[in-house]
Amino acid sequence: MTNAILLRNARRYRDGRRFDLHLRDGRVARVVPAGALPASGAEPIDLDGRYAGPGLWDEHVHFTQWVIRRRRIDLSGAASAAETLDLVRAALARDPLPAGGVLAGFGFRDALWPDAPTLRALDEVAPDIPVVLVSGDLHCGWVNSRAAARLGVAVDASGVVRESAWIDSPALAENGALSVADYRDAAGAAARRGVVGIVDFENADNVRAWPERVAAGVTDLRVEASVWPDRLDDALARGLRTGAPLDPDGLVTVGRLKVVVDGSLNTRTALCWEPYPGLEPGSPHACGVASVTPAELRGLLGRAHAGGIGAAVHAIGDRANAEVIDVFEELGLPGVIEHAQLVRAEDFPRFARLGLVASIQPEHAMDDRDVADRLWAGRTDRAFAFASLHAAGAVLRLGSDAPVAPLDPWQAIASAVTRSRGDRPAWHPAQRLPREVALASSARGRTGVSPGDPADLVILDLDPETAARDDLRAMPVAGTLLGGRWTWRAL
Repeated sequence: MTNAILLRNARRYRDGRRFDLHLRDGRVARVVPAGALPASGAEPIDLDGRYAGPGLWDEHVHFTQWVIRRRRIDLSGAASAAETLDLVRAALARDPLPAGGVLAGFGFRDALWPDAPTLRALDEVAPDIPVVLVSGDLHCGWVNSRAAARLGVAVDASGVVRESAWIDSPALAENGALSVADYRDAAGAAARRGVVGIVDFENADNVRAWPERVAAGVTDLRVEASVWPDRLDDALARGLRTGAPLDPDGLVTVGRLKVVVDGSLNTRTALCWEPYPGLEPGSPHACGVASVTPAELRGLLGRAHAGGIGAAVHAIGDRANAEVIDVFEELGLPGVIEHAQLVRAEDFPRFARLGLVASIQPEHAMDDRDVADRLWAGRTDRAFAFASLHAAGAVLRLGSDAPVAPLDPWQAIASAVTRSRGDRPAWHPAQRLPREVALASSARGRTGVSPGDPADLVILDLDPETAARDDLRAMPVAGTLLGGRWTWRAL
């Protein structure tokens, strides 16, 4: 079997110039004008003028949650608690659960609902079956009494469990008896969208699970496997360091320590300087929730850094972002801030000055624009402020936060460069990213294909630099190569 490929008649993004690519031993060996190289033992493949560029990364996924999502009833279209209950009722009538079974749903977003979730209402719909409904942002859940007892969580009259009490419970593992084939299918679907790598922030023992999956045949993606605080001591004891390979082929590497310091917008727990509408300034959590204090964060990041493990810190509200930036500055450490959804004007330039990466999820701006307009009224000019971050010199990385948004970089790119979806006008169009920036931010800074690069490539039927908005969102991918090996091919 050859380990060399000659891709002929590729085209560059934007200018359309034709070139040939010689791939050997997993890397790009040569990039030359079209027709300048003989095959010389390499397998020749004519791309027939298709566009070739660097393969794409999704910089923020919860991969098991993404795989599980298809087993949960879809609640994303529910516009009220009543509609959500109707969906639960219909699911139970359609497919009665066996004894001991759990009905799980995903995707409700209650911030704009005209009615409120209640424990009583969910108990009435399913008095004898545990029901676990996961919010679209993963930061809360609506459960009935049977499910609360099963999960060991305390619930009030709302039936809603939020933040640490929710995230640390077994709730997100419900309906989670997944096979290797399930993971392989999801990885293959990502490859069909041009994805060559993911950063997995699943709250699990990722550094052990992913090498096992690769050994079992889940080999279509590179994976940076994150470490959560409750597993930091084990990682340090094992001598794991960020970037170190975890499998013989180097597909899986040790990722960063993931720390969640606040909540989310929809759950009204993102930590902000100003209170949420309807909540008095002095009431508990009026401005959101601090899941980890700055002092605790300093300790975690300091210990991780001493052991060679970098940091990726979830911060959504403007106060959370300011406090996390303060901690990075005090420790003199670079790192990644995940989400950076609401940022004070004075904090944008601190990203570049301190060497912080802003890992953003542009599709969230489309999902949450109405919620932001209500809950962050008067501040949305600096919400999901991608252009402000870029103009300030921040390094950007794009992701999905799957299953919160689909694991599809083209949707993220389209939202980043247009700030619109469907028939709605652009939301804060001044915050649109230049197209070349969005593409590079989805490819780890790579803007083209050069000799010496890993042969992680995507082959496209359209030029992503010029494609219309909806064509960009649904970009037809003709092929994906990982280390010079086809993970998707439709040529």
